Parts: sequence; structure tokens; C-alpha cells
Amino acid sequence: MPQLRQDIVTGKWVIIATERARRPHSFSETKRIVSKKRTTCPFCYGNEYMTPLEVLAFRDNGEPNSSGWKVRVVPNKFPALIPEGKPELIKNGIYFTMNGVGAHEVVIHSPNHDLLLPLMNEKQIELVLKAYLIRYKELSEDPNIKFIHIIINHGKEAGASLDHPHSQLFGLPIVPNFVLDELDGAKRYFDKFKKCVFCEIIKKELQDGKRIIEETDKFIAFEPFASKLPFETLIIPKKHMESFSDMGENDLVDCSKIIRNTMKKIYDGLNDPPLNYWLHSTPLRNNHEHYHWHFEIIPKLTTTGGFELGTGTIINTTLPEECAKYLRNFNK
Repeated sequence: MPQLRQDIVTGKWVIIATERARRPHSFSETKRIVSKKRTTCPFCYGNEYMTPLEVLAFRDNGEPNSSGWKVRVVPNKFPALIPEGKPELIKNGIYFTMNGVGAHEVVIHSPNHDLLLPLMNEKQIELVLKAYLIRYKELSEDPNIKFIHIIINHGKEAGASLDHPHSQLFGLPIVPNFVLDELDGAKRYFDKFKKCVFCEIIKKELQDGKRIIEETDKFIAFEPFASKLPFETLIIPKKHMESFSDMGENDLVDCSKIIRNTMKKIYDGLNDPPLNYWLHSTPLRNNHEHYHWHFEIIPKLTTTGGFELGTGTIINTTLPEECAKYLRNFNK
């Protein structure tokens, strides 16, 4: 029988339609993404002149904006947001607009055109996370920026326009609605029970075990109880941390391990699917002790239909417990 499950954070309902369910292994039958190297790829060695000047790079040798780097961060050449100006709210009759002031940067994971996160070693992923953390803290000093969002789009179906593995970092002058929903839900729970809802979720998942796909000393990766889509995965620190910027050196090491192992399970188990990955952290310069930062990973395995778009209620055709069991069987 189909089952409705409620997201304890946002209060939104998801329908788990077990009668129409696909078995988890059937998602691995999709064609693996094949990256085709282009000699004009702006993110490859020798093409540094094709990008804006770097704002951060880790390199053992070479001059700035030249080869020799391991991870490189540059402003996006075609930015969705720009650092110049002020994000003033402008009223136009019944409508409102705001200047697109903020930041839009690219974190190039490595000079290797085909080296995906699940194929990296933990040291290289640690450098990527370190780049995230440095730029996160530096952009947090900009008073125009209220929220920092970091994403990966892997595969054309997930919105990637360049094959070379990279992340995008956005500094937004607003707090997105999806994050506001999580903040509101977490605040309601905290006000009622005086506990962080995410910490309670972690405790429950560790007790049950059946939705966990990977665990380290400091992090867990699991399929949420009310998963919106097949193989939706959360990576979250066990210790309460409201902001990504709270991470220490040991946390970075452990986080790189769980990201690599989790992404490798998804890569192997689902045949390198298109996917989206993002960071949800607390808004800047506000106290949100009830919030708990985390990464979310959504493989693009299904298509959203009229029911979902019209009602805002998702139909998920797979049980998260079965998805977790399937992925646990894949080696690290």
C-alpha cells in the first residue's frame, strides 16, 4: 500500500508509492556519463587565460593564473550575480525587484578533465573542501551577502554546461525559500522540544541503521525517511554545527572521507548518474542555534510530473530503506 511520510523538518509530505516501485538496481541501467575532453576547455592546464583571474589556488609551483595548481577558484565568466552595487529593494507597483548583487565563483576541482569526486583520493577532496571553507569565510565578510550556496551539477540532465568537474559558489543577497522552510521547521521543533531536529534525526538514524549508507567518526550519510526522490542522500556532521564555517581541520579530513565514499557508492551503484549536490548552511550574521548544516545529493533518475508541480507533493517510487541497503553493498 502507498505510504505518506512527513519531513520532520519542513512538515511537507511525500508519497512513497511502493506499488509502482522500481527496484533500486534498475536505476543502474542508465547509460554512464562519458566526458569528452575538449582542447579548449577553460578549466584544463594551459587554458588559465580563458578564465577570469583566480581568487584562490593551491599550487606547488608556477605563477598565479598559470599551470601547476591543484585546486583553483575563479569568478564565473558568466555570473548570475555580480559584486558591484547594492542589493536595494525596488517597488514597481505590486511587484518588487532587487539588484543582482552578490558573488558567483567556480571551484575547479583538479586540472584533470575527467577526475570526478568519487574517483579522487581523499587528499584532493580535502583540498576542494578547504577551498570551499576559505571562500565561504571570506565572502561572509561582505555585508551584501546573506547566504552562501555551493553546488555541483554533474551531467547535462543535471544542468552542467562544462564537463570538467567543478563546483559553483553563490553569494546571495537573500535567503532562499527552501532554506527558510528548513529554518522555520527547525525553529518550531526547537521551541517545542528544546532540541535540534537534525541532531534528533541523526540519533534516530544511528539507532535504526537501515537508512544509513556510510558512517565515519564525525559524519553520517543516509537516505532521509521522507526522501523526495530515489537515492536522495544527506551527509551531515554528527556534532551539532549550525554553520559550514564551524568546521575544523579534523572535520575537513573526515568530511572528505565520507564524501568520497558516499559519492563512490552512488557512482558505482547507479552507473555514474547525473546528479545535483549542494550545501545548506545557516544564513550569515544571524544566530540559528537550532539549525545544522549538511550536504544534499540528488541523483537525476526520474522526471517531475504534473502532480508534483501542481501540488508540491512528491511521489517517490522507491523506499529509502531499500535504496540505502542497495548502496551499502558497494565497496568504498
